[in-house]
Amino acid sequence: MKQFIIFVKKEFYHIFRDRKSLLIIFLMPIVQIILFGFALTNEIKNSNIAVLDNSKDEATLKIIQRLDASRYFEVNTYLHAQADIENIFKSGKVRMVVVFPPNFYQSLLHSNKAQIQLLADASDPNTATTITQYATNIINDYQQELNGQTNIPYQIQPQLRMLYNPQLKGTYNFVPGVMTMILVLIAAMMTSVAIVREKEINTMEVILVSPLKPLLFIVSKAIPYIFLSLVNLITILIVSVTILDVPVKGNLFLLMAESLLFIITSVSLGLMISNFTKTQQEAQMFSLMSLLLPTLLLGGFMFPIESMPWPLQAISNIVPSKWFYLIVKDVMIKGLGFSQVWKESLVLVTMSLVLLFISFKKFKTRLA
Repeated sequence: MKQFIIFVKKEFYHIFRDRKSLLIIFLMPIVQIILFGFALTNEIKNSNIAVLDNSKDEATLKIIQRLDASRYFEVNTYLHAQADIENIFKSGKVRMVVVFPPNFYQSLLHSNKAQIQLLADASDPNTATTITQYATNIINDYQQELNGQTNIPYQIQPQLRMLYNPQLKGTYNFVPGVMTMILVLIAAMMTSVAIVREKEINTMEVILVSPLKPLLFIVSKAIPYIFLSLVNLITILIVSVTILDVPVKGNLFLLMAESLLFIITSVSLGLMISNFTKTQQEAQMFSLMSLLLPTLLLGGFMFPIESMPWPLQAISNIVPSKWFYLIVKDVMIKGLGFSQVWKESLVLVTMSLVLLFISFKKFKTRLA
């Protein structure tokens, strides 16, 4: 154990001697979280929606058919009671719920007015704004069609309600996304050079003849980066709450535990890359190409995964960032508990174990 602690200290010394690495580790997260939080906006088009039809008449059927026929929506769930709305949003299966009141068509015929309630998940405010606008346009088209058939001016009034983020702040979406991107890049990219650096500076021979077991050597490489990533996490949360005004609605301990799990997954990925590469430059370039692009494109916070072709949707399932982003949104923004994120957590645990196993198996105990 004493030798293990010595190797951990040695790894810290390597990190703190490299000023460029320190700038990347500590300065880049603050700059990125502020720039992404204030400057970036995004927009999507396709969404899964649910319908609660309390009227079930001719008019509601036609509106539902028009929504489902539109390329912007897919009606994949029909609810039976008001209480089902909260559960369907917690499950994350839909982006919007359309609620028709009882006697919708009768109210339209007798009073010339009727209301439709549009409930949207505004944890992604750009998505919520876009899909409610599309739904409103489809409803207005149906209203104009009715008015063209009669001289009576019918009015269908959509009532909008934004859940989780009523003020539609863009930072509610980008803070979880940037948190995901920073942690995976720092943890995985910095760890990816840990083992290959020992080969380049010719210290691997000394390490291999030491009594320290390969598994403990690999873990000793990981611990400093796990610690530094936790420091980054705390910094990100402080900046998010104090500067960007993004609250932590869920359990802070759960959020920290899930973040630690994701950091371990990212570090495991970095260790695997380090075992497969021969130089530090190769490891860093491979990390950027294999981590940055999948995180941005398939992580879910820049582009909606459900609107992608099915091969990309399938590939996104092996991207750790996708699962952590879902966890952070559910816990931090929606205030949900472990019962809603256990599946995503299980995926990250499985990924960590598989990556660590591969890293251990690929670690060469002989240089020749």
